[in-house]
Amino acid sequence: MSYSNFSPAADRNKQPILDALREVLPERGNALEIASGTGQHVAWFAAALPQWTWQPTDTMPVAMDSISAWVAEQGLRNVRPPLVLDVMAAEWLPGIEQFDLIYCANMLHISPWATCAALMQGSARHLAPGGMLVTYGPYLEDGVPTSEGNLSFDQSLRAQDPGWGIRRRVDVEQQAARAGLQLQARHAMPANNLLLVWGRSQQPSNH
Repeated sequence: MSYSNFSPAADRNKQPILDALREVLPERGNALEIASGTGQHVAWFAAALPQWTWQPTDTMPVAMDSISAWVAEQGLRNVRPPLVLDVMAAEWLPGIEQFDLIYCANMLHISPWATCAALMQGSARHLAPGGMLVTYGPYLEDGVPTSEGNLSFDQSLRAQDPGWGIRRRVDVEQQAARAGLQLQARHAMPANNLLLVWGRSQQPSNH
């Protein structure tokens, strides 16, 4: 029997994220979501952006039921069945399907640092020409004061697992650069989060 899990945080941030996505996305395309979790985001976005096709994924097989339940509850026809995907895997998906959007929210700070490089490398393999990777979550930024809430959150994450923690944006940018991606846009979001848009680095002209 299918069941849906509920994340209060995902419920709070789904509309601000959608508003930001509307600013950067074309009218139609196909999207791959990394770390779909409960499935609340993909169901919300797919309902609001019906000309986009969505492929939800998560590393946890137990998440499949919740994702499917949220999609079924909305009666959505533009969401594919969820797949188990581990960003650390050498091959994410069968074949070399490319996506106009790869979306990943709230993963980098609750997974080992190595997943950042893996996310960037895998995204570079699977982004269509002109496609974008969008990451959402808290970041530490040089020259930008960190909120008390994020400082406390970072400490609690590291107490749970020394490999976790809020990442420095400059470190994430370095991993992106190694994969041939660069930061194209930064959107400040509620609750001291950022939505970052990444795309392929522009090759210097030979002319």
